[in-house]
Amino acid sequence: MIRIGQTTFDLQDPLVLAALIGGALVLLLFVLLILTLRASGRASRLAQPLFALGSRVQQLSDGQQQLAGGLHHVSEAQAVAQTRLLGLMESRLAEVSRGMTESLHGTATRTARSLGELQQRLETIDRAQANIEKLSGNVLSLQDILSNKQTRGAFGEIQLHDIVQKALPPDAYTMQATLSNGRRADCLIHLPNPPGPIVIDSKFPLEAYEALRRAENQSQTLEAQRAMRVAVRSHIKAIAERYVIEGETADGALMFLPSEAVYAELHANFPELVREGFGQKIWIVSPTTCMAVLNTMRAVLKDARMREQAGAIRKELGLLYGDVERLGLRVESLDRHFGQAAKDIEDIKISAEKTGRRARRLDNFDFEELAPETDPAIVPPLPLP
Repeated sequence: MIRIGQTTFDLQDPLVLAALIGGALVLLLFVLLILTLRASGRASRLAQPLFALGSRVQQLSDGQQQLAGGLHHVSEAQAVAQTRLLGLMESRLAEVSRGMTESLHGTATRTARSLGELQQRLETIDRAQANIEKLSGNVLSLQDILSNKQTRGAFGEIQLHDIVQKALPPDAYTMQATLSNGRRADCLIHLPNPPGPIVIDSKFPLEAYEALRRAENQSQTLEAQRAMRVAVRSHIKAIAERYVIEGETADGALMFLPSEAVYAELHANFPELVREGFGQKIWIVSPTTCMAVLNTMRAVLKDARMREQAGAIRKELGLLYGDVERLGLRVESLDRHFGQAAKDIEDIKISAEKTGRRARRLDNFDFEELAPETDPAIVPPLPLP
């Protein structure tokens, strides 16, 4: 690169190289011209070529000037192009910067929104965790309740009372009813004879079932199954002896299991115990099946009460029949009155028509043309004395 004044020339540019070569040639020609002038003593035959060389040198000088002007125009055009290019690049950079700013702003907004949603989800998870911890505490409390015989019995009684209360009217059962043998039944359903009042017992031994569930090997499982059979058989026998009283209660009773899992375990793996209960007329029920049995009892109670009210219903029907008969007689009498009234109205209409005709004749009365007329329906006036 060669800088001359405000103009910069690139040595790799062919025009600049041509100009330099031309300048060198001009310089060389000037040197040769000087040498020629100094050598004026040479032969005259060399003068003519030197003049021709001077003309050529002049032409080369003119060409150099033209080349310099072209280079100046080229540099100006290059400067304008560079200016335009710089303006275009600046505008493009401004657009790119604006787009990046908007994109970053939108990204920041979305990020903030996502963080807010994430915060809400974390709060929801925290609440769910708190509920789970609370539920875990409730489950532990329920396990504590079921681990104690007395509390387990109270829990079964409460669950049974809730089911019975939803299925039967208040006067159809008695909770903690005392029988003639001094035993207190958890619930006594007042069914009519037959079958008679039936007892529902809600106390069930869960220790054997818990041992069966905790069994870890075959020997523990067999031992827990044996204990389960002994406990259930003993409980069935106790219910049959305590709550089935001839002449006072029905010939059977219900054994309420407050757990569907125990009910399913008995029917799935201990069907002989269920059959033994059927043999002693002790029916095993779960919360679901107990509700179905109580609904059936409700239908029986409703039918019995309807039979009790059958006499009153027949009496009311007899009274209703008498009222209907009297109503029929009164309607017939009213119909006769209506008929007589209709006949009287018809006679009144006939008399009114005759009266109207006579009134019209009186209005056109003519003594000279009056002709004698007799009407059997009109009574002649009496003569004056």
